[in-house]
Amino acid sequence: MIYALFLIWVAASSSSAQQFYDPSDCSSDTSNQGSRYSCDSAQQPCRTFLVYRANQHFGHQNLLNISALFQVESDELLDLNNIASPLETLKRGREVLVPINCSCSGEYFQASLSYIVSERTSFPEIACGVFEGLLKSLTLLQENPSQGTDVETGVKLDVPLRCACPGGFARFNGVKYLVTYPILEGDGITPLSMKFSIAPEDLLAANHLEPKSTVYPNTTVLVPLKSDPVINLNVPDSPPPTPGFLPTITVEKTKNTKLRKLYIAGSVVGFFLIVVALLACGFYVKAVKKWKGERLQSFTDRNSVLSCSTARSSPRSGQTGRSSTNSCLSPDLLAGIKFSLYKYGIEDIKRATNDFNEDTNKIGEQVYKGLIDNESVMIKQMRCEDTRQVIDMHSKINHVNIVSLHGVCYGENDLAWSYLIFELPTNGCLRNCLSNQANRLSWRRRTQIAFDVATILNYLHYCIFPSYAHMSVNSRNIYVTSKWRAKLAKIGSTLAVSGSTMNDKVVTVNGLVAPQNPMNEAASVKVDVFAFGVVLLELISGKEAAQGTFLKDSIRFLGGGANEEGCFEQLRSFIDPSLKNEYLIAEALCLAVLAKACIEDDPLRRPSMDDILKVLGRMV
Repeated sequence: MIYALFLIWVAASSSSAQQFYDPSDCSSDTSNQGSRYSCDSAQQPCRTFLVYRANQHFGHQNLLNISALFQVESDELLDLNNIASPLETLKRGREVLVPINCSCSGEYFQASLSYIVSERTSFPEIACGVFEGLLKSLTLLQENPSQGTDVETGVKLDVPLRCACPGGFARFNGVKYLVTYPILEGDGITPLSMKFSIAPEDLLAANHLEPKSTVYPNTTVLVPLKSDPVINLNVPDSPPPTPGFLPTITVEKTKNTKLRKLYIAGSVVGFFLIVVALLACGFYVKAVKKWKGERLQSFTDRNSVLSCSTARSSPRSGQTGRSSTNSCLSPDLLAGIKFSLYKYGIEDIKRATNDFNEDTNKIGEQVYKGLIDNESVMIKQMRCEDTRQVIDMHSKINHVNIVSLHGVCYGENDLAWSYLIFELPTNGCLRNCLSNQANRLSWRRRTQIAFDVATILNYLHYCIFPSYAHMSVNSRNIYVTSKWRAKLAKIGSTLAVSGSTMNDKVVTVNGLVAPQNPMNEAASVKVDVFAFGVVLLELISGKEAAQGTFLKDSIRFLGGGANEEGCFEQLRSFIDPSLKNEYLIAEALCLAVLAKACIEDDPLRRPSMDDILKVLGRMV
């Protein structure tokens, strides 16, 4: 009797309107008492919390994605959950506290969100999958009556999440928050109360439950707290409930001769196919080696291959050979690249560039375009010592997203200068592609280019030794192929660093200031991350990053409005108008938030290229 009175008193303390636990599954199409938490119309709205679990299947494995789903600032989640970076990949099932605004709408409390469907799905999939049972699918259907059973891509849904505000005796008793907690299989009252450091009786009373009541998966409970929420992640989940007695059926073991013969036949055929594949691979490798040998021989006949003993002469200039000791390239380096890098004569370079015509062939500082053997090339004049550094770097890397180095040419009279010959991708640099209104760059191509650039930067930062920071990433050093894939130029060039000015606090890349700690290897790669964020802003807006207010204006546009609609409107006004409406607003928002994280003032708060690659990988 005394315990029953105690439960009644505590229940009254939890809320001015009693909240009943709903044992029905979130996908249930029946409405029960407790399916939504009731309220009095006079109750004031409150700031409270819910718990969400990191979910890789639906793309919510980091705080950046979770904050976008619940439309809150990622920085707020960082501090609340003691996590270092919004792009840190969380362990599957890691519980995350999310702040929400809860208010009384009609007869029920709810936290009102909106959700834009990214692919065709159903209401139960959204309610029980994406939002992990924080609302019932029936509630979602009632809130969006115009939608059918299946929800199409691009549809915007109103999502009323379960929540409750303490009132009446609850506030008098010191209850500050009622946290919405989704139940998984194996969860129990005792471990749940231990996670939040509260008494089990308080948890039972807040949900109108008796001591021996069972809580079921895909439902929610309210956790009454008298202070700011903190989850004790060291408390293990309850073990799954022991299954009841299940009658067993004796199965007679029989021999299936037909099935056994089928297995044997399949094994024989599979083995035969493997042998055939191995033989085919052997013949292919042999043929490729033969073809390469013939090709290299023809190249050797046409041009002198770079080697320590080769005279540096041009067959067309009539110059006599010079001693190889004048070369700025070491014998070890030449030995490693002698079968892949070829020497051109100065006459070849003049012919390709129309004698270095600045009106028709110059495309950059000391950079010319030309045609050699019917192939478009980019010819860059460099000092001999810089040439060696570039060749050395290209001899160590092999990546499809790097502009390839074809050959070298030495100056006609001045041995201090030389020319490097690179491939020239068909569509030119990214800046020109973004400025070309006649053939605009589609959204899908832009996300692919962002992914390609992230791929090569991740390769340079983490896949070679020692790691390499580019230090000059911008839209004019990114080139686009005929298939609209990105390639990065200026690899190994000291000019990549000379385009940046460094001191102990800031690094200036192409006129934009990247705040920085004292420079070291780790800090250098963060400069690349900052520059990549600027490239993302250019891909979103179509505008060129330059000195002035570009970053300030971008941050202002990406700062968000007073509400979700205001945020989307500001983002739409920032997006390149040439795209019109041919883009996914969810992807644009994700890119914008990612760009904002990349240009953080504190380098330690910028994500790594590995984290960035994981985010972009879900878009392509």
